[in-house]
Amino acid sequence: MDRIEEITTDELQKKLEAGEKPELVDVREDEEVTSGMIPGARHIRMGTIPENLDKFNKDTEYIIICRSGNRSGNVCHYLQEQGYKVRNMAGGMMNWQGKTE
Repeated sequence: MDRIEEITTDELQKKLEAGEKPELVDVREDEEVTSGMIPGARHIRMGTIPENLDKFNKDTEYIIICRSGNRSGNVCHYLQEQGYKVRNMAGGMMNWQGKTE
């Protein structure tokens, strides 16, 4: 398996504070996202990623987010195998110190 690029929560926070608008995809379950998502993130549950591939663009890099970084890592492997550019947010929402909505 090819190595998955990672981004730390601090690196992502700096990008957002600098005004960048990375494509964020939160793959947690519905009940998990009720506790808050990173502003601008799209919610696509892990189990529904294969049927939602039409929502992804192969020219865009996506940062995949979950609670701890494990599920998002699995999603990253899957999407990368399909030809998409992805980065896993290391540590997931457990490490996120920034704003949520």
